[in-house]
Amino acid sequence: MTKKLKPRFGIDIDGTVTCPATLIPHINNQYNVNITIADITEYDFLSGFPHPVDRNEFNQWFKANEPMMYEVSELAQDAKKILVDWQNSYELFYISARGENVFDVTQNWFKKHSLPFDHIELIGSHDKISVAKKHAVEVFFEDKHDNAVMIAEELSIPVILFDTPYNQMPAPTNVIRVNNWIEANDWIRKNY
Repeated sequence: MTKKLKPRFGIDIDGTVTCPATLIPHINNQYNVNITIADITEYDFLSGFPHPVDRNEFNQWFKANEPMMYEVSELAQDAKKILVDWQNSYELFYISARGENVFDVTQNWFKKHSLPFDHIELIGSHDKISVAKKHAVEVFFEDKHDNAVMIAEELSIPVILFDTPYNQMPAPTNVIRVNNWIEANDWIRKNY
């Protein structure tokens, strides 16, 4: 691996670069429910449902509709402005649990929104530790609580955790909870 000239950031996509609520309207439409981000108290959309839903059926529907939903995902507020500001100072490595089957959709979404990236890696699982380690990221940006904690503890790096109703469990001190990209940028500017 070539020597890094700039600090390298590992950045999750869904719920971090995209608005955490962006998939909910699609789910509401499909299942004729009216859930909000506040109803999702675990990293599992079904946690917010007012009635039981067959998990296998939901997963099949999600998989079939994932390309369309990702294609129209909304950006998190201020994400683009800050990522554009960062592009000359930091390497931006996006590491997502999305599968390779949506790589083209994902890359096209980045291009459509004129989002800077040095690398996009879709790993098809939530286990981001080995990929973050392989790419020697110095800070990670995440919305999934257990990912944030595992990356922070295993790699001894700061993890910026974007606050949502589904990630409220306690976290170690090197997991820095922020409400938005402005706060994330403030932390980076102070520490990098």
